[in-house]
Amino acid sequence: MSDCGCDQARKDLEEYLRREMCSTEHTDIREHLENCAACREEALVATTLTEVVARACRESAPAELREQVLTRLRAAQATHH
Repeated sequence: MSDCGCDQARKDLEEYLRREMCSTEHTDIREHLENCAACREEALVATTLTEVVARACRESAPAELREQVLTRLRAAQATHH
């Protein structure tokens, strides 16, 4: 395959990480990341950020906080009807 270059790798990084591109483009970017420390570091940052956000979205608020929020929402809805 051919080296896609830093500009192309960075432009398509999100699609690459989500595997939303054809296999040829994916291979080109993978090979570029294997040979370019700067782009590889950027990919690692993007991957880490995505994982942290996904993990945060799976976490639940404590039961007491959830109940306080629901109570306030119900009160707000009652005053607007």
